Amino acid sequence: MLLSFCAVLLAFSLSLAFCILLIPLLRRMGGQHILTYVKEHEQKEGTPTMGGLAMIPAAAIAALVCARGADKPFFVALAVGGGYLVVGFLDDLLKRRRGSNLGLRAYQKVLFQLGVALIASVYCCLEGMTVLRIPYTKLAFDIGWWMLPLGVLVFVATVNGVNLTDGLDGLAGGVSGVFFLVLALLLGVQGESRALSLLCLCLAGALAAFLVFNVSRASLFMGDTGSLSLGGFAASAALFSGNALVIPVVGIMFVLSCISVILQVIYYKKTGRRIFLMAPIHHHFQKKGYSEARISYCYALVTALLGMTLFFPFV
Repeated sequence: MLLSFCAVLLAFSLSLAFCILLIPLLRRMGGQHILTYVKEHEQKEGTPTMGGLAMIPAAAIAALVCARGADKPFFVALAVGGGYLVVGFLDDLLKRRRGSNLGLRAYQKVLFQLGVALIASVYCCLEGMTVLRIPYTKLAFDIGWWMLPLGVLVFVATVNGVNLTDGLDGLAGGVSGVFFLVLALLLGVQGESRALSLLCLCLAGALAAFLVFNVSRASLFMGDTGSLSLGGFAASAALFSGNALVIPVVGIMFVLSCISVILQVIYYKKTGRRIFLMAPIHHHFQKKGYSEARISYCYALVTALLGMTLFFPFV
């Protein structure tokens, strides 16, 4: 318990310090270019982005310093999250240099996501990490090489879900922080990898510090540098611990972001009309007059409440 507290405190402190040091540097590079059709965000033009460069290294350093008995899944999860951070950074960097929201091409992102998802899923199968836990029960089944397609789906869906949710001040950061805290506690109750649990706690601690600068009105955005990496860490921790099916529960707001975009695109192509005023659905709520702070708070609250239900079988 003491070690976990120290790890969270270290992650929080490092993230806070890195954010303070990074904001002036990022401001000189040029801030976020805001899409013209998001009228409510016009005042955010020029806000520094790539905040993932502060919180992700902070969490990784704290986890490496404090983790005892770190196992292979722990290091693989770090590698996966770090890989997504690099790609997100390249995407954000290209956007800054071009002065637009055009970074890496869509196919380049998809190819990388599929490649990493395939490697991580094959790793699960080769290492025998193919047990799938059923939420709200103590049941678990070994699905063998079926973990391969499931793993690819989990990675692609989770990474894109976090990325799509990153659209309002404090939204993706708040939801992700609660997500990692719940997952860390769940792994502890299940007696799974302590190192993975500690990594999740460190991510939650680093996100808490990042939110100091990201809540409305934000002075720092996480960018794809942060959102892609957070999605990679979330998918890795869940998949490597047999908790892939937990993601649609505690990550329901990520799922909602993905589904709202998919439904909007399909319906618009078929009818020329829209289901939502804007997608992802958090923009719909914003168009309805709800403040960014209220939306972010409700998203985090729903995530926390659903996360708590996962502990019913252990009571």
